[in-house]
Formats: sequence, structure tokens, C-alpha cells
Amino acid sequence: MSAVTAVLLVSFLALLAVDAPIAVAIALSTFLAVLASGGDPGFVLALTMANGIDSFTLLAIPLFVLSGMLMGRGGVARRLIDLASALMGRFPGGLAYVNTLACMLFGSISGSAAAGVSSVGGFMIPEMVRKGYPREFATALTITSATTGLIIPPSNIMIVYAVSAGSVSIIGLFLAGVIPGILIGLCLMGACFLWTRRHSVKADAPAPWSEVRRAMAGAVPSLLLIVIAIAGILSGWFTATEAAVISVAYAFLLAVVLYREVRLDELPGILADSAVTTGVVLLLVGASSAMSWMLTTENVPQAVTAALGLLGDDPLVTLLVINLLLLAVGTFMDITPAVLILTPILLPVVVAQGMDPLHFGIIMITNLCIGLCTPPVGSCLFIGCGVGKTTLAKVTPSLIPFFIAMLLGLALISIFPGLSTWLPGLFA
Repeated sequence: MSAVTAVLLVSFLALLAVDAPIAVAIALSTFLAVLASGGDPGFVLALTMANGIDSFTLLAIPLFVLSGMLMGRGGVARRLIDLASALMGRFPGGLAYVNTLACMLFGSISGSAAAGVSSVGGFMIPEMVRKGYPREFATALTITSATTGLIIPPSNIMIVYAVSAGSVSIIGLFLAGVIPGILIGLCLMGACFLWTRRHSVKADAPAPWSEVRRAMAGAVPSLLLIVIAIAGILSGWFTATEAAVISVAYAFLLAVVLYREVRLDELPGILADSAVTTGVVLLLVGASSAMSWMLTTENVPQAVTAALGLLGDDPLVTLLVINLLLLAVGTFMDITPAVLILTPILLPVVVAQGMDPLHFGIIMITNLCIGLCTPPVGSCLFIGCGVGKTTLAKVTPSLIPFFIAMLLGLALISIFPGLSTWLPGLFA
């Protein structure tokens, strides 16, 4: 390790240790590293950060953020919960399955795990508690289920990975996440099944077909957003960025015109919240691009490739080590900077061993989604504790079975690449 790399890593970890904002930690440590190398840190940082966000593809992020916020405040979550309840409520422990399915459906529309925790959890956690489920169980289930929204498309973090990887197709990555996202959801439902069997939870009465039809009629317009976005991109009608524009227009029509749950005088506040969220994301993108440039200049990717090469030629061993690394990183770094920093380092390693970049992208995102549910920086964990009106110490034991379920899903995704590559291959 060179002296410059040591300055970069030590200063970055030191800033994280004193609880500096992640974007500040990344930018300031890069500034110090450039200074140690004898370069002009102000010029280098400004240039690399500007280049990092100078991408037409990244324009999709603020648009999908705005679309998700319109959906979140437009009554979409409640309608999806009604649909999930009509379909799954008839099974023993049905509310637990409803929670998971609602998070999957809402996440696939909003593309945000945090929005899933707050929107679905705000309704489902009190309802589950009212029906006799432990508060900590309901909270833990919501926290973990909401992360499926980052794996099932459309997803902002997939756009970030595609930009970081360089030549990865966004629509290919969207398609690659469909089966793994559903698999993670099924694994979480499996954990719910075991819990309900152990506690002998009874089934509710099946919903009449009239209620099922009414729930479907309410939810289908929201679910059509996914169909419009994915089908439009696949057919060549519009790009991923243009699909984000369509998503905003469609979400506006649903929230303001059809559902009438967002008033026109609320739009300035929604736009302001979207701008704040977008600013945070793009600041992370720019700062992480600067750090990635510094790491590449110091030949860190080549050093990591050489170090992992000492493990031998078995790709499963390499993948196991990378999975453990990503799980560790996810516990102390948010998903966006982790993807931006680690993709240029790790992607060449796995590609050299024959792994598909789409497959690796889904593995990386799934790993880091688990980190969203763990302390000390797990955003979904802390939002969930707030929404569920419980504490970290109380909810942690209930999280363990769901962690195991997610790790099982991650193992299957890692071992069987076809889960990620089959669907994109159909449209290649």
C-alpha cells in the first residue's frame, strides 16, 4: 500500500469514526490524498466530481425519486396493502405475508427501501400489533421486506451501479433483479411461515371475490407503472431516463387526478423534498467518483485483483470472500457510496474470472441491502424502529431469522447465476 492510499483510507475511516457525513468523509479524505500525492486537490476534486455527475443516465434518479414521492403520498401503499391482504390474508399468519408482499409491490413502484418502511410500515405495523403479532416481529419484517424494493426494478441503486460499471445495460440490470428480488421476498415469507407454525397462528376468513376484485381495481393502475416503464424500454420506445419522465407524469395523474390524495398546493413541498433527496444522492455520486479516481490512480483495483488471485482460480472461493467483504462494508457504509466506490475495484476481479457483470451487480446490491438493516448506519433499521415505536435493542432478536432468510437468498443468487442472467438473456 502506497503512502497516498494509506492517507486516503486512514483519513476516511477516521472521519467515519467521528460520525462525519459520508459525503464529507469521502470528499475530504480524497482531498487529503491528492494533497499528499503533490497534486492540486481543489482542481482535481472539482473536476472529478463534476465529471462524475455529468451523465444523462443519472438524470433518471431525481425523476424516479419524484415519482416515488408522488406514489408514496398518493395513497398507493394503502391500495397495494388492500390487494395483498385480499390475496394473502386467508393463510395462517396472513398479515405477515401481506406485509412482505406489500413491501415488494410498493418497492417495485417507488424504488426506495426507506419509503417502503415508512409508507407500508406506517399502516402494517400497527395493524399487525392490533391483531396480536409482537411489535418487534412486525417491525423486523417490515425493515427487511422493504429492501426488496432496491432489487426489484425500477431501482435507483441499479442506475448508480450501471453508471459506475460503465458498460452495463440499465434495462439488463432491471431484468436481472426481477427473479432475485422475488426470491428474497419468498425467503422472508418462508421465515414468516416457520414463525406462524411455531406460534400456531390461525388463518383469517378468506376475502370474498367481490373484495378481491375491488382491491385489484384499486391497485392495478399503480402496478401498471412498472409495466409501462419496463415494456417501454424493452420495446425501444424510450430510454431509462425517458421512462423516468413517463413515471413522473403517470404518478402525477394517479396521485392528483385519479386517487385525488395529493392536492396541488402540496406539490411545492413534494418537489422540495425530492430536490433535497436528489442533492444528497448526487453529492454522494460526485464525491465517490473522486475517490474512485484516486483509488484507480493509485492502482488499488490491480492490487485487489492480485491479492484475490492468491486465493486460487476457484470463482466460488473468490465470490465467498467478496460476499463477506460486502456484508462487512454494508454494516458501516450506506448503499450508494459503497456501490460507487467498490464497483470499479471489484468488478474487474469477478469479470476476469468469467462472472457476468449483471450477476455481480445483483449480488452486490443484495449484500448491501442486508447492510441497510444492520447497525450502526442501517437507514431502514432506524426508520423502522421509529415507525414501529420500538428500540434497536428490542428489535434485534426478531431480525435474526430474517437475516438468515436474506443470507439464504443471497447464497442462492450467488451460486446460481441463471437466477440473474436468464431473464436478460431472453431479451438480449
